Amino acid sequence: MKSAFWLLLETLVSLLASVCLLRAFAWWQKLSARNPIMPFVFAVTDWIVKPLRRIVPASRRVDWASLAAALLLAIALASVYSLLMRARSPLQLGVLFFAIFWLCKWAVYLLIGVVLLQAVLSWVNPQAPMAPALEQLSRPFLAPIRRFIPLLGGVDLSPLLLILLAQVLLSLLEALLEAALRFVS
Repeated sequence: MKSAFWLLLETLVSLLASVCLLRAFAWWQKLSARNPIMPFVFAVTDWIVKPLRRIVPASRRVDWASLAAALLLAIALASVYSLLMRARSPLQLGVLFFAIFWLCKWAVYLLIGVVLLQAVLSWVNPQAPMAPALEQLSRPFLAPIRRFIPLLGGVDLSPLLLILLAQVLLSLLEALLEAALRFVS
C-alpha cells in the first residue's frame, strides 16, 4: 500500500512541478502566452503560482514564483518521503537535499521531453501549431551542439547528442544521491 501511494504521489507531484518548471522556462525564453502550450501550463499551475507571485514577483528574465512553486512541491514531496522512510525529523537538511535533487532531475527530464517532442515533430509534422514553441524552448540547448555537429545527410543529430548528455547528467545526479545517502548512513 505504501509503495502504491508513493508511486501515485511522486508521479503527480513530479508532473505538477515539471509544469511549473516549464512555466519558468517559457518565461525565460519569452514564449508567447498565445502559443498552444501555454494555456495548458497556465491552467495547471495558476492555482499555486499566482498566490506566490504576490510574494515573489517575477523579474524580466526569471519567473521566481514558478520556480518557488516547483521548489515548494519538491520540499513537500521530500518531507512526505522522509516521513514514509521513518526519518527522525522531516525538517532536516536531507529534505532540502532531496528537494534540490528532484528539481534537477525533473528539469533534465523536462529538457529531454521538450527536445524529443521537437525532434519528432520536425520529422512528422513540422507545421504543427506546437512546433515553433518547442523549437524556441529547445534552441538554447541545441544551438551550441549544432555549431560543432554538422548535418549528416540532412539529418540533425544534435537532439540525439543532447539527450545522451542529459542521460549522463541524470547518471551523475543518481551517483551523487547514492554517495550522499552513504555519507549520511
